[in-house]
Amino acid sequence: MGDKVIKPIDKTQRSKIPSFGTDGIRGQAGTVLTAELVLKLGYWCGQTLSEEGPILIGNDSRKSADLMTEALTDGLIAAGKEVWTLGLCPTPAIPGLIKKFQTAGGIMVSASHNPPEDNGIKIFRHDGTKLNQKEQDLINSKIQASYSGEEIRQTQFNTKKKSHHSELLKHYKESLLSSVGNLSLENVPIVLDLCWGSATAFGAEVFRKLGADLTVLHGEPNGDLINVGCGSTNLEPLKKTVIEKKAKMGFAFDGDSDRMMAVDGKGRVIDGDHVLYLWGSALEEKNALPKKMLVATVMSNLGFERAWNAKGGILERTPVGDQYVYSAMLKTGAALGGEQSGHILSTAHGLCGDGVLTALQLATICHSKNLSLEEWLDQSFTAFSQKLVNIPLSQYFHSTEWKECKPLTDGIQDAEHALGNDGRVLIRTSGTEPLLRIMVEASDPRLVNIWSSNLALIASEYMSKDH
Repeated sequence: MGDKVIKPIDKTQRSKIPSFGTDGIRGQAGTVLTAELVLKLGYWCGQTLSEEGPILIGNDSRKSADLMTEALTDGLIAAGKEVWTLGLCPTPAIPGLIKKFQTAGGIMVSASHNPPEDNGIKIFRHDGTKLNQKEQDLINSKIQASYSGEEIRQTQFNTKKKSHHSELLKHYKESLLSSVGNLSLENVPIVLDLCWGSATAFGAEVFRKLGADLTVLHGEPNGDLINVGCGSTNLEPLKKTVIEKKAKMGFAFDGDSDRMMAVDGKGRVIDGDHVLYLWGSALEEKNALPKKMLVATVMSNLGFERAWNAKGGILERTPVGDQYVYSAMLKTGAALGGEQSGHILSTAHGLCGDGVLTALQLATICHSKNLSLEEWLDQSFTAFSQKLVNIPLSQYFHSTEWKECKPLTDGIQDAEHALGNDGRVLIRTSGTEPLLRIMVEASDPRLVNIWSSNLALIASEYMSKDH
């Protein structure tokens, strides 16, 4: 036992300190997310997560995971907390285990779908929910203010307050299997793309336990290759393998396995909108979908919304970010919600995005209906043409600056006039990466290509990080 000193952040680095986005704090490990900053973040998390009990820490497969975990642990212990590390695991394991073992909270070290050189911190409260805005703002302010503060000296630092508990993950694995009840996947040919990330922990194992005839891609943890040309952000390897193997379906996950994208036997993509429509329809058939309501974000396809409305359903839209979907589901009493990117929340399964659980639900429901995923998808909706273009920005670009760029706002008005009621334009900055996202959607693919290219050229000329 001895003193633990947390030094103030250099004043010159204050403007470079990252803040919470739509899903935690992310940035390049070692440059944006330095060990010193993460240690300080751990300290203030320890102060914020004030309930009694240990803090859980899990991680994906990135090479910077050990450094980030060690720095967080030092900060948490300096704040007087006990730390239980879990090692490699999916993000949804954290809130599930928090609630099961009544811990003070938990932290996931992952940058989700970001490239291997990035890392991130996702923080969960004692009830398994993510930090609210007030708590995030408090931690941000404490870290921002600390550049001029005195050293924080704590005498509670004690290496005995850290212990490893990977054995707890068996409870999460069991919860995945129990989520499908007595349904099975006996002899169903399925392909999984585990993305070299968190899903490699036991994604394949649970599918095999249900009897699936499994082909696995990118099935070992590899911090150099996580999200590189694979997983839910690049479905080409999955499509190719499903077609070659004549599989009934395929599922791909992101780096921390809280998202899932699927393909049918023809290689057609089933995104989060299709998952909501299909799973929602199955729940509605069992009278398990209150008000026939689904919750989705502003990114969800107009074709999805109009098809759901046509069958008497209600689609509640929120800003992008699973915390907004979560809040809307609590407010409205909706049983199912999610994002087009494949982040799906279910009240019956803990209201936490879980890619493997979503894949298990989709696969077992489909199999129980004696349908191929291809046949089930044909019962879904026809999507409007939609194109998303990402314009790289400075790491420290303010989220609303694009609204002050008159050439871009003029271009948006022109596009909206041309698209009319059968299309729309959505511009926003990413909450997880330094990108301006330009989305154009319409029933006419030609108009989508014209206006997405036009707006991307304007944004690149006036707003890209090279200008």
